Amino acid sequence: MSEWITGRNPVYEVLRAQRRHSHQLWIAQGAKVQGRLAQILQLAQAQQIPINYVPRAELDRIDQHHQALALNTGGYPYTDLDSILQVAEILEQPVFILLLDQLQDPQNLGTLLRSAEAFGVHGVILPLARAASVTPAVVNASSGATEMLRICQHNLVQAMDRIKSAGGWIIGLEDSPEAQTPSQINLAGGIGLVIGNEGSGLRRLVRDNCDLLMRLPMQGQIDSLNAAVAGSIALYLIRQARLVSIKYHDE
Repeated sequence: MSEWITGRNPVYEVLRAQRRHSHQLWIAQGAKVQGRLAQILQLAQAQQIPINYVPRAELDRIDQHHQALALNTGGYPYTDLDSILQVAEILEQPVFILLLDQLQDPQNLGTLLRSAEAFGVHGVILPLARAASVTPAVVNASSGATEMLRICQHNLVQAMDRIKSAGGWIIGLEDSPEAQTPSQINLAGGIGLVIGNEGSGLRRLVRDNCDLLMRLPMQGQIDSLNAAVAGSIALYLIRQARLVSIKYHDE
């Protein structure tokens, strides 16, 4: 199975990661070969990927926001849960995993994956069904961060049990009265952070299998944040707690 990836940063990251087999690169006729596009061409040539200069109308048929190029490549290379857990073990770090419970919107998924990569998660777990997967739209929304992440599709509750066995606490992000604030939770240890569906939140079984629930206290007039924003803030807070803990132990 092949798919088209568009956008200069996403295409660059696909080529830089070299986790997929790329078949051909289309570039708009008349495009100025400079900056990121020049870097993409250099990578494509080094990997002996055929390069074709095509009318912009051809690229428009693939994606209206193509940024003058499109890469035809293999589907996303998912990993498995064992590989994600092994990363933490090899790095000798407490597990740090993001679990997404039936997110539907590709933009939200892409934003969370970009944040996950930026804040150093060991991997991301998506449900096996009824959720957005890593499509070209998600790759684009993540600005190519998908290519640097370990992402697997797995039964979420079973994955939560595995993370607990690896020494992690499962924290569900939820704006509810019983949820604790970040200051009340030790975020420096092993953690699996679970973020629920944009509308319905965490499924009951997933929620029941969380060790703790966490909410983000707010002072403004808006009563909640969307899943991508709230999840990104939570990932940042966990990352900061882990950095402080490492610095403390080093001293």
